[in-house]
This record gives sequence, C-alpha cells and structure tokens, in this order.
Amino acid sequence: MTSDEIRQKFLDFFSAKGGKKGHAIIPSASLVPENDSSVLFTTAGMHPLVPYLLGEKHPLGKRLANVQKCVRTDDIDEVGDGIHHTFFEMLGHWSLGDYFKEEAIKLNFEFLTSPEWIGIPVEKINITIFEGDNDAPRDEKAAAVWKNLGIPNEQIFYLPKKENWWGPVGKSGPCGPDTEIFYEFDIPKCGENCNPSCQCGKYSELGNIVFIQYNKKTDGSYEELKQKNIDTGLGLERITAVSGENKKDDYKIDIFQPITKKIEELSGKKYENNIRVFRIIADHIRAAVFILGDERGISPSNIGQGYIVRRLIRRSIRQGKILSINKNFTSEVAKACIGTLKNIYKEIEKNKDFIFKELEKEENNFRKTLEKGMRKFEKNSDSDISGENAFILFSTYGFPIEMTQELAEEKGIKVDTEGFKKEMVKHQELSRTASAGMFKGGLADSGEETKKLHTATHLLLAALRKVLGGHVVQKGSNITAERLRLDFSYPEKLTDEQKTKVEKLVNEKIKENLPVICEEMSPKEAEKSGALGEFGHKYGEKVKVYSINNFSREICGGPHVEKTGELGEFKIKKEEASSARVRRIKAIIL
Repeated sequence: MTSDEIRQKFLDFFSAKGGKKGHAIIPSASLVPENDSSVLFTTAGMHPLVPYLLGEKHPLGKRLANVQKCVRTDDIDEVGDGIHHTFFEMLGHWSLGDYFKEEAIKLNFEFLTSPEWIGIPVEKINITIFEGDNDAPRDEKAAAVWKNLGIPNEQIFYLPKKENWWGPVGKSGPCGPDTEIFYEFDIPKCGENCNPSCQCGKYSELGNIVFIQYNKKTDGSYEELKQKNIDTGLGLERITAVSGENKKDDYKIDIFQPITKKIEELSGKKYENNIRVFRIIADHIRAAVFILGDERGISPSNIGQGYIVRRLIRRSIRQGKILSINKNFTSEVAKACIGTLKNIYKEIEKNKDFIFKELEKEENNFRKTLEKGMRKFEKNSDSDISGENAFILFSTYGFPIEMTQELAEEKGIKVDTEGFKKEMVKHQELSRTASAGMFKGGLADSGEETKKLHTATHLLLAALRKVLGGHVVQKGSNITAERLRLDFSYPEKLTDEQKTKVEKLVNEKIKENLPVICEEMSPKEAEKSGALGEFGHKYGEKVKVYSINNFSREICGGPHVEKTGELGEFKIKKEEASSARVRRIKAIIL
C-alpha cells in the first residue's frame, strides 16, 4: 500500500461520515505551536488539543481524528537508520472523556491487523504495558484487553514509567500510562532480555495509546481525573514500510523515492551504496521544507526554531560534500519533497518561492563558512588532528568527522576520533541543559495564570489594531505562566506614545469587567461575523469564537477567563523586532 492509501484508510476508518467509529476529522495544526512554550515544534497531534484534554469543550465533539505534521528535534542525531525522521506524519485519534482503554485498544487492533484495513499479521505485533510503581498500579486492564484480542503473553512486555508513561507537560497536570505497539522484524534477538525498549533493531514502534487518567499535583502526588482521555498516535511512514516489501527501510516507501532519486541524479551515486548519507539529506531537507513552508514560516537563524532549520540545512550540505556534490543542491531536493506531498499540505506549494529563496541564501552563506574551515584545517594539518580541533571543525565550520578523516588521510596524518566523541558528548550534555530551561512552561503548566495571559493577548491584539490600524494581524504568540508574547505585523518600532496608548486601552477594558463570550459556528460564519483568524484549510467544520464586547472577536481554542476584571493590571515589558516587518511585544499581568 502507498502512504496516500494508508493515510486515507485511517481517515475512512475513524471518520464520522465514511466510517463507523464516529470521529470528527480535524485538520493538521501548524508545525509552530501557538501558546505553548514547552516545545519548539508540534511534536504530536495532542499539542494543539491540550486545552480540550484539560477540560475545554471541543466544538466538534468528544471523538476527534487527524493526520498531523510533526517535527521532533530529539531524533536529529538518530537520523540515518531506517526508521528515524525529523519530520513525519502522525495518524492520531482522541477521546475527550468518551471511550477509554478497551475501545481504544480494540480500535487500533482492528485498524492495524484487519485485512480490510492494514492487515499486519498478529504474530508480528508486540505490545508494551506500564509495569506499575508507587505512583500508579500495573496496567493489568490494558494487558487483559490485548490478551483477549489474541496477543500471546510472550508478545507482551511490562516496562517502567520511563518507557510507558506520558506527561505531565509541566511539573503538574494530566498524565497517565500508555501502551505501545511494535512490529517485530525477522532477525535474532540481541540477548536473553531482548525487548522493544532495547533499541537493537528487532522492534520498530508503530505507535502508542496514552490513557490520560491521572492528574499529578504540585506536591508530586497523583489523583484520578474526572475526565479520562485517550491520545493515540501512529507513525504513517513506519506503517507504510511494514505493510510493504521494504519493512526495515522507511526511505524506500513511495514518498521518499522521488527524493532519493533526485539525490542520485545530483550526486551520480546510488542510494544502496550511500544509505546513511542519502537518508540524512532526504530527511533533513524534507523537514526544512515543511518548517520553512509552514503557515508561520520560520527562517534560518541562530536561535530557537530558526536554529533547527539552519542545523538541518547545513547538516544536509555537509552530507552532500561526502557525496561530492559541490554546487548548490538543496532547492533541487526541496522540489522533489514538495512534489510528494503538495496535494496533502498545500502550504508547501503556496510558499515554495520563499522555501527556495531561504535554502539558496543559507547554502551560499554556509559554503563561505566551509571555505574558512578548509583554511582552519590547512593551518592545523602539519600534525595529527586533536579531538578538540576536530570538534571545532565540526561545530564551527560544519565539517563532519568523516570529512576531517578523509582530508587527514590525504595528508598522511591521524584524527583523534575518541577525543572527538568525548567533545561531542560534552556538547550534547550542554545542549540538553540549555534545552531544559528553554522548554519549560506551556498551557499545561498553570491553569489560572495561563487563562489570564491568554485572554490578555486577545485584548492586546485588539488594542494594537485600534492604535496602529486594522491592517495589524497576529503573526504568532507564546504564553507561559509568567508572561505573554505576541508577534504582529507592523513595519516600524512603536513610539513610547503608541505603547502607552495600547497599555491604557487594554487596562480600560480590564477595568470595565467585560464578559468573555464563547460561540460555536462554522468558519464561514465566523469570517462573516468579523472574527479574526487564519482562514483556509486549517479549521474543521466548527470553531470557537471568543468575543469581548465589541472590542475583540477571534477564533481561538485556548483557555479564557469569564470576565476581563479577573486579569489585574496589564504592563508592556518590551517591544522589539521579531523579523522583517514583524514586531514583538512581551507583557505581564501584575
């Protein structure tokens, strides 16, 4: 089966219209999360649904399903094997206080194993279950359901919280055990204790079902949730691979074939002889295409999401060097990427000129950096290359260690690869430490403070449009429990007078104690009513529109206070440039 067929089968299986499972199909959200500082990118379909998992009523009901575009930066260094990807598509379905463990497991079993749908043999399915600890008991209920469906004991593994538990996103909030579904390859076990968690290559995770049944309190204890939810995610690429002939190689499925063929054409080399390098280029350019082409398109930079794009592009160029591609090539590979999915994700076709321009610019800049690196190498090539210098060539000038070794061999000198590995480990530890601070916060972190700041963001945007003009639109937002951040279209720095007017206007609306009204309607009705929103394919059949008197009217799914008087005093802390013709305001509630 092709990826298109599996994507459609999933939607047909769960659809309220075409299928018997009664799920409303919702569109894929942006890759750049709105109002969530816990991650740089949308890493799963649940991220846009956090408010509804926390109890907000979804306009389309309690059963939802979609195909979500995702980016996971944790896997960048893992890319190169047959199953890891930076960008991937996740098949997801959710129950918001409706069905729970038994029905969720049965739905996934039917979809994956029934000949009518995917048809994976039951003997190839392996399951992991939460083994239990002091916080929550062993999940015997989930295990019993799998056994009743015909999964034998030897294909069920009980694993600790590290492997089979989700959440909370912050220090407290919704969480619970999960059950994970693995495909078993026809290769020997790595040892007596071989199981799906050991990463030996015998098992490939197809997806997981999270049972969101607990709330972790701030004191570290757990309590049962009144609304128990299901959050399920299945990997499209992996399911496509295991349902076909090339079970261990996702990069041989239909959506990757045009990309690898283009790399073969550009390099004059074959995929089979350069597997790891081809996979990295194909994966990284594809991920860069989707980040650059997203509705909230991100340009390469040295911070945040922009840094990830830069890293992906530059790592691709370095791999291209190994294939002896010495001219600009990323745009050509990008064209092949766009061709494979432009009918599913129309934004990458719509924004292709921006994608190509940014790739060319980044490639030109990086090639100049590589030239400086060659000069650095020549300067240190009279003797063996230390691990520290090899790492400087890698981190500062973009030289992969393979390239440094190749150049050293030509000179008849050696490279301290062990020293290089130690430097790399130190670098990764520092990165993890830095990331830990960067990813704190998010909607799940703090209920009341987030609600206040989320509502204040609506007032801020409305005030900006009153003071600066109706052409001002939101370009992104990020909310933690401590502050709000709003990006908006405006070409100039705001004057002190303008900032004072905006601040004063927001505080006037807070003092008026205006009601915050929520209505459900179709996107067309919302647009007609004057609600602000990014109209197009991103909404489902119904949306929530939040109105604050005649002052603010926006499509939104986040948490809100009932009256503006709950907010407190609004204070702008900083106003600065975000990108070309986009300004950024950071503000707090006192």
